[in-house]
Amino acid sequence: MTDTRLQKVLAERGIASRRAAERLIAAGRVSVEGAVVTVLGTKVAPDARIEVDARPVAGREGHRYLVLNKPAGIVSTARDERGRPNVVSLVGARERLYPVGRLDAESEGLLLLTNDGAWADLVAHPRNGHEREYQVAVRGHLTSQAIAALRAGVVLDEGTARALDVRLLSRAPEGGELQIVLVTGWKRQVRRMCAAVGLRVTRLVRVRLGPLALGTLASGAWRELTAREVRTLGTPTARRIAPGRGRPTRNAPMRPPPPAGPAPQPRVRAPVPRRPRAAEPAPRPRVGPAGPRRPGAGAPAARRPGTTAPAAPRPRAAARVPWRPRTAAPAGGRSRGGRA
Repeated sequence: MTDTRLQKVLAERGIASRRAAERLIAAGRVSVEGAVVTVLGTKVAPDARIEVDARPVAGREGHRYLVLNKPAGIVSTARDERGRPNVVSLVGARERLYPVGRLDAESEGLLLLTNDGAWADLVAHPRNGHEREYQVAVRGHLTSQAIAALRAGVVLDEGTARALDVRLLSRAPEGGELQIVLVTGWKRQVRRMCAAVGLRVTRLVRVRLGPLALGTLASGAWRELTAREVRTLGTPTARRIAPGRGRPTRNAPMRPPPPAGPAPQPRVRAPVPRRPRAAEPAPRPRVGPAGPRRPGAGAPAARRPGTTAPAAPRPRAAARVPWRPRTAAPAGGRSRGGRA
């Protein structure tokens, strides 16, 4: 078996809460297998022999899972400092049970109790997407605008609270009854949302938590959950909640699908006019003495099929003979190269 932190083992055996167990350990009042332990986070075997104040602690008990129809006037705690009746005393279990989530003292309806902390976290945490359904009696102007505002979202201290579903069950001259479905379980969330739209809650009953419905369970009565109910509640749903939001953001689209109709035409992009290409600059003349002529330079270019004949090259000018002055003819004779 895997070792577990000592304060968690004490909490599971019903000695105290984890915080209180940490104080007992720090005070040196807890011993494991005959040795006093004062270091927080010490891990022990789940079946270890533990003593508190030299008194043996009973072994680990099995997990229990209860569903209670909480009546009004009962607080959702294991102990109350002011001595008010709580849900654990209402059940009267000998194990140390605690509620999964909370309902206000004046609220009623479905509430779970267990001694399995990991399972309680799976059920209560909003990231696992279990819906909470309430039937709410309100007083005030119950208009369609108020219902639309609850669906659209109400800004609270924790963020924007949105109802997954709001339905009008009945209408009265001074109010009516609503069905509100949430995923988050913020403190007095339903009452604060209704107050933000001008409605005052006169009665609030939670009738469903995830797949578990309250059914015909009488007020103040409780029962054990079946193995299937425990397994189903401990399985996260596909719904996910964004931080500070009150509606799912993935795998649970809130908007209805668009109506069926002709397929939309693909968007055609307008052609972009091309910019005119700038004229190429004329080649710069070579400056300096001419180098040796390359082989084939000055030969006419080859004519390709379908093209006009290239212009004939200009003939090269004959080399000019330098001018020399003529000399005078000798006397009595002919001049060289001419007649007298």
